[in-house]
Amino acid sequence: MKSRVGLGFDAHPFSPGRALRLGGLEIPGSPGLVGHSDGDALLHAIADAILGAAALPSLGELFSDRDPAWKDADSAQFALRARDLASEKGWRIGNVDAVVVAEAPRIAPHAPAIRARIAGILGLDVAQVSVRGTSTNGLGFPGRREGLAAMAVVLLESTDAE
Repeated sequence: MKSRVGLGFDAHPFSPGRALRLGGLEIPGSPGLVGHSDGDALLHAIADAILGAAALPSLGELFSDRDPAWKDADSAQFALRARDLASEKGWRIGNVDAVVVAEAPRIAPHAPAIRARIAGILGLDVAQVSVRGTSTNGLGFPGRREGLAAMAVVLLESTDAE
């Protein structure tokens, strides 16, 4: 079976007064993220990894922050569209591995629910989705608690019988 790997990355500053969305869930007790859409950096990274693995245009090209249609949009739409575009090219998602880089909030308590939500969005088994957090030990913008970043790797497998 043929396979491809894609890498996605996204980062956003915090925005007090806005709800934090990560992996399609609202995470209580933390400021939200600045973004034209809902600012879900985790779903953005995953969608971009899918698009990259399938050699498709980037998330920014498909869902421009200059397009008012995407203002405050649910980022689950982006992940679904990326999955569907990859599917149209003969690919299915084998697995998703993602890391959220932040001093706060702590990701571990939310990881099972985030994994389940991402699996639900993408039509995967929860065992195909890994989400965890890490810190920068006080370094850079995440370390200064100015925002967070997310990275994702996605394995695509060919749907062609070979």
